Amino acid sequence: MRLTRQGGALLLLLPALASAGCPFGFDGADSAQNLLAEPVARRAALDVEAVRSLDIDAVKDDLKKLFRNSQDFWPADFGHYGPLMVRLAWHCTGSYRLSDGRGGCDGARQRFDPERSWDDNTNLDKARSLLWPIKAKYGKALTWGDLIVLAGTTAIEDMGGPVLGVCLGRIDDADGTDSLPLGPSKEQEAVAPCETQGSCQSPLGSTTIGLIYVNPEGPHGEPDPVRSAPQVRDSFARMGMNDAETVALVGGGHAFGKAHGACPTGPGPAPKDQPLDPWPGTCGAGPMKGKGDNTFTSGFEGPWTTNPTQWDNEYFKLLVDHEWESYISPGGHNQWRPVRKANGEELDAASNPSVMMLTTDVSLTKDPGFLKWVKIYAENQTALDEAFSHAWYKLMTRDVGPHSRCLGSQVPPPQPFQAPLPPPLKPLPDYKKVARDIARALNAPSKALPADTVGGKPYYGALFVHLAFQCAANYRQTDYSGGCNGARIRLAPQKDWPLNRGADSILKVLTPVRAAYPTLSYADLIVLAGGVALEEAGADHIAFVGGRSDAPSDEAPLPFQPPREFDDKILEARDNMQVMGLTAREWVALAGRPRSPSQQKRLGYSGSWTADPSVLDNSYFKVLLGHQWEAASSDAGQDEFRAAGADGVWMTPRDLAIRSDPEMMAIAQEFAADAKAFHASFVAAWSRLMAADRFDLDLPAVKGAEALQVAGSGDDGVTRHVADV
Repeated sequence: MRLTRQGGALLLLLPALASAGCPFGFDGADSAQNLLAEPVARRAALDVEAVRSLDIDAVKDDLKKLFRNSQDFWPADFGHYGPLMVRLAWHCTGSYRLSDGRGGCDGARQRFDPERSWDDNTNLDKARSLLWPIKAKYGKALTWGDLIVLAGTTAIEDMGGPVLGVCLGRIDDADGTDSLPLGPSKEQEAVAPCETQGSCQSPLGSTTIGLIYVNPEGPHGEPDPVRSAPQVRDSFARMGMNDAETVALVGGGHAFGKAHGACPTGPGPAPKDQPLDPWPGTCGAGPMKGKGDNTFTSGFEGPWTTNPTQWDNEYFKLLVDHEWESYISPGGHNQWRPVRKANGEELDAASNPSVMMLTTDVSLTKDPGFLKWVKIYAENQTALDEAFSHAWYKLMTRDVGPHSRCLGSQVPPPQPFQAPLPPPLKPLPDYKKVARDIARALNAPSKALPADTVGGKPYYGALFVHLAFQCAANYRQTDYSGGCNGARIRLAPQKDWPLNRGADSILKVLTPVRAAYPTLSYADLIVLAGGVALEEAGADHIAFVGGRSDAPSDEAPLPFQPPREFDDKILEARDNMQVMGLTAREWVALAGRPRSPSQQKRLGYSGSWTADPSVLDNSYFKVLLGHQWEAASSDAGQDEFRAAGADGVWMTPRDLAIRSDPEMMAIAQEFAADAKAFHASFVAAWSRLMAADRFDLDLPAVKGAEALQVAGSGDDGVTRHVADV
């Protein structure tokens, strides 16, 4: 095992491991701490009331005037800035990836590096400069993220395209830190390395770092549409798009505007290299240097259609009606045009329109799955309108989270990608009575699952804590997905995740409680059971707010992802706490939750750090810091650590990561020495995690238990804290 600077303390206690091969993955720990800083308050507070009161139609009117007011510093193609704004919005949102919820336009990090200097974002600084007067006019009611999305959506509408609506409520970041894992950066190399540029795999969202999806010239710059099609499908699937949506978006987006590659010498330095005058252009001279006919953006040149500021399905008709041949653009890239000659003779003008296609466009005709939709959209404008409007809204909104987070007067009904939940059943149950029944179930024998044994009696408390934690721990602040609302831990795919093994059996122990209350949701039951168990174990004031609902059992499987696993467990901890929006203090505190020895064995470990899971105190940290640890492997093949000289005391590699990382170890040392500090931090972290996905509540930001200790209980679903029951 090679331990870097972070692992120094652990190395001193584990001399026997220094020369052994390390299966537990602390390699790279130095980069883990330094590159993945814990979440901090980077985002300015969103003025929800200001956003709610925003006159969206007035903003759209201002945008439509801007679209037709060409500016000398960046003249509008075809006299209309609409296509530029479509590109701006698409490239802001198109960085989203399902793997960890990163990317997208929430945060508007396209204004910062690394995104602002991506090759795919060349010259988009001009689009944001055009929008600045509108941003200044509406101030805090219109964040940059909302403005960019609204500009692109309004542009489509202004050019005759179909629009489903707009969801506002994005929160602008103060810098580009949260985009560093998108690359190119050391953070990206740590959490999402790309072995071969141009063939990058998931968890990255694109095949090429610095581009939104794929190389439009073809794989590795080769104009091969047959090989390009699988890359197109794969990269769009990484953000949750199917074939119908992919084809509608590509063709619908390319219905507008043109590519710019008239200049063979490029756009000039990017913002990271020349921030005061980025991408000045290298062709032309005088007032038109680098702009107009001298513009270089992508290196491709020409429009996709003959009417690039008007919505229609001509793009698809052109693909179907023509044969296409590759040639080199003025900017030096491979692109495609209609075949100019047949049987050696020049074709007439009708057969030879002045349009171009990219290799990725032509690839849609070389793949049967894509070609099916190309033909449908070429023949049926209504089908295209329907598909594009929904796919565009999904593209713009995928990273905003559930429908309940959307603000503004033009929000469409909930869409499937937003994982809508049915309203909670009413009247809500008396949660005090439910909590009493849960308390009785803590020590009642159950045929559903063997219990832990404490003092010779069965004890389910730590199992209830485990169930609640696993139900909530897939929450992602990056795209506001996951969490326990919906209780999807009981459905595929979540019930089959390795860390959720046995969760369905724990839920069966609680089934008699739910059966006694017809309007009690599984989600509320799970969270309340965890809170009751923790208070029985000694926690103070575990907050609870009822009113969750359950996803229907026949719900189509959603692309929710489990917390990501890495060989390097310090990196894993850092990455997951960042994705979940937890601080290092919260992460370490939650590690001290009661853990069931029987559940640890079901997960494949040899045992647990304690034989008494009925008490919540700082013993976990004392055990973690008070022993030397030896690497071992369980009978089930799980990597683990055994306490030297202490039979039956085991920790997981995730636990030892806390001891190996200097910042997390310092927090653990504080908790080991100060039980009150641990209790306070644990209660705050637990309460925040359990309520992190409650966007349906009109409550202040959750900052711990106190934020949720509001008066009342009963139909409003609020219980002061479960100790009251």
